Amino acid sequence: MPRSLVPPVAPPDGGTLRTLLRRYRHAGEPLTCEPLTEGLLNHGYRLSTSRGRFFLKHHLDGDRAAIVRQHAATLRLGALGLPVAPPVEADDGSTVAVLGGRCYALHPWVEGRHRDGGELTAAQSRRLGALLGTVHVSLETVMKEVAGRGEVFEPVGVVGARGAVGAVGGAGAIGAVGALGGATGLGTLSMGGRGVGTGGRGAGAGTALRSPESAPEGLRCTLTGTSHAPDALDAAADPEDTYALIEELLALVRRRPRDSFDELAEHRLVERRDLLERHAHRRPPPAATPARGWVHGDFHPLNLLYRDAEPAAIVDWDRLGVRPRAEEAVRAAVIFFLRPDGTLDFAKIRPYARAYRHTTGAGPAELAAAVHRVWWERLNDFWMLRWRYQLGDHRADPGFPASAALAVWWTRAYEDVRDAFTD
Repeated sequence: MPRSLVPPVAPPDGGTLRTLLRRYRHAGEPLTCEPLTEGLLNHGYRLSTSRGRFFLKHHLDGDRAAIVRQHAATLRLGALGLPVAPPVEADDGSTVAVLGGRCYALHPWVEGRHRDGGELTAAQSRRLGALLGTVHVSLETVMKEVAGRGEVFEPVGVVGARGAVGAVGGAGAIGAVGALGGATGLGTLSMGGRGVGTGGRGAGAGTALRSPESAPEGLRCTLTGTSHAPDALDAAADPEDTYALIEELLALVRRRPRDSFDELAEHRLVERRDLLERHAHRRPPPAATPARGWVHGDFHPLNLLYRDAEPAAIVDWDRLGVRPRAEEAVRAAVIFFLRPDGTLDFAKIRPYARAYRHTTGAGPAELAAAVHRVWWERLNDFWMLRWRYQLGDHRADPGFPASAALAVWWTRAYEDVRDAFTD
């Protein structure tokens, strides 16, 4: 089990920033570079220059081909009128710079705030569903263009020790699954709720930690017991593995000095084991191939910026990949419209789901299958307790009561939840 999520990385120094900005002559000279937060997947900085403010993103995984693919997709989505914040192109047309073996991208700074489902009206919920549906439909066309025009091989600027800019071809090609085919997870965090960048991975608020997909791929596989191969991504959790995990977690809970959180954790673990024993026969089959398509991969409140009442930018495309599309719609709704008591707001899910189905052409059967798979996923999901008891990481603790209550409530209200997405 890893001791830390990502190795510490120092902010870019003045020399690095000046070398970087030489590639963007219109960006000006660096003035300040403030780290926004310590991210799980990437590090982000608010970069102020003599000509404005930018979001500087340090991609920790360094997968240049995947980064270029994300950039190409957002550039095309922006051209279609979707609210995104594409990267700033350098003078040579590239969007990724490699300095000292590190991959950087420059984005415009976006002013806005995050809004969860409790702040949205029914009409805004409907527009949210239509927005996600438009993203899915648009990606189907956009990613064909990306593959057809070969943007995955776009030149990537490599800045040498003396600031010389070269070009290398990004290795790899468009595959069936993106670099990180996640679902919901940790997103961009605002600084005081006013201005945020376009893709930093926040790590400060426990409520932001929604899913095991918050973790880097290697750690996520450790937490969930899955690999990132396409077939494994579609395989539903095996209850026998979950039973073993529950016993392991119960042993960890019971061997430590107990507080109210430990009491709740033990109660929920025992309760969930009983639920699984009663519902193990409902394990879903692998998702059908026709339901798969390109998805954002991490669509939730912390990756959507609002300016006043309207979306200003969908950020953080690190998990752009091919997954069952309707499942992303269900997961997003479960995060947006989860109440503190662990129930879902049907009055907002219904217009959201109807708009999504209308926009994408997805039928009720596809949404019903997605609801079933995400329900099963939640029933077998203990990532918050694994972070606390196996990693000693307490950042997800505040989100545990509602998340754990949801799995139980959803099982009891299964038909009502399904109907909310399919009516």
